[in-house]
Amino acid sequence: MKLSDFKFELPEKYIAKYPSEYRGEVRLMVVHRKTGKIEHKQFKDLPQYFNKGDVMIYNDTKVFPARLYGNKEKTDARIEIFLLRIINRKYQLWDTMVDPARKIRVGNKLYFGDKSMTAEIADNTTSRGRTIRFIYEGKGELTEKEFIAAIYELGQIPIPRYLKREAEDIDKERFHSIFAKKTGAVAPSYVSLHFTPYMCKMLEIKEVSMKRTTVHIGLGTFRTLGVEDMTKHKMESENYDIPADTEQAVNMAIDNGNRVCCIGTNTLKVVEHSISAVKKLKATSGWTNNFIMPPYKFNVTNTLLTNFHDPASIPLIAACTFGGYELIMHAYREAIKDQYQFLCYGDAMLIL
Repeated sequence: MKLSDFKFELPEKYIAKYPSEYRGEVRLMVVHRKTGKIEHKQFKDLPQYFNKGDVMIYNDTKVFPARLYGNKEKTDARIEIFLLRIINRKYQLWDTMVDPARKIRVGNKLYFGDKSMTAEIADNTTSRGRTIRFIYEGKGELTEKEFIAAIYELGQIPIPRYLKREAEDIDKERFHSIFAKKTGAVAPSYVSLHFTPYMCKMLEIKEVSMKRTTVHIGLGTFRTLGVEDMTKHKMESENYDIPADTEQAVNMAIDNGNRVCCIGTNTLKVVEHSISAVKKLKATSGWTNNFIMPPYKFNVTNTLLTNFHDPASIPLIAACTFGGYELIMHAYREAIKDQYQFLCYGDAMLIL
C-alpha cells in the first residue's frame, strides 16, 4: 500500500480544539472486524464490551513542558526550543527542534526568562534539529534537579500546533491522563485522556485487569511521512518498559481466550514489538522504532482503543492495519458524516 491510500479530507471544524467539559464525555465508535458492524456509543459505554479476565494495557508516561521560548543573544530574536530527548544528563545535552531554524547556528547562545538559564548550540542534527547544552549563568552545568525545576518554571505544555492556540490552564490538567506517572513524553496517549477513576472502577467491578506499559512518546509518532513508499520511512525510536506483571496478565488472557486491549497505538506498537519465541508478550525494556503498516501480523493484541487521527498519519496507518484498511477508512467516512471530533481532544474508536 502507498501513503496516498491513507489520505482523506478532514474539515477543520471536526478537530477538537479543547477537551470536553468533563473528562470522558466523548463519543465512542465501536467497530466490529468480523461483521463490519459499526455502533455509535458514548465513551461511558466502554465497560460493556469487556468481561472478567480481559486485560487493558495503558501507558503511564507523563508529558513534561517540552516547549521553551528563549531569545537569541545579541539580536534578541525569539526562538522556540522543543525538547525531544536527553543525550547526556551530566552536561544537560538535549536533542531538540528549533524554530525558526534558519536563525540558529552552531555556537549561538540563547537565554531564557531572567537570563539565569542559558543554552549553547552544540551541533546540527537535521534541518530543524539541534543539539543544545543548557547551563546556569556563572555556575556552569545544571544538576538534573535544577534543570527539571527550570523547565517546569519556564516551559509550556506542548499541545499540538493544529490546535492553533497557546497552552492554557485547562491543558495543564487535561493534556495528562489519570495514568500519568513517569515523566518523559512530549505527548500523551490521546485516547487515555478520556479515562476517569469512575471508568476504571467500573472495569475493576467487571474484573477487567488494567496493566501498565511505559512508552515515552516522541515527535516521531506525529511526523509527516515524506515518502509515498511507506517501507522507506524510518521511524524514530521511543523508550519503553513492560513489567513482569503485565506479561503474566496478558499471557494468561491469551491462554484463556480473553480480550487483550491496547489503549493507544503507541502501546500497540510496543506490545507487538515485545514478543517471545512462542508468540506471547515478554517483559522487557529498551527502545523500539516498530512501524505498524500493512501487512502486519498481530500476535498478542486482539482489541484496540484509539482516537480518530489525521490523514496519512502513523497512528491512522496503525489503526487501519489492525482493523482492516477498507473497514477503518469506511468508519472514518462515517465519523466525518456523523460529525465526530478528531485528534487529541476528540472522540474515541474501539476496534473489536
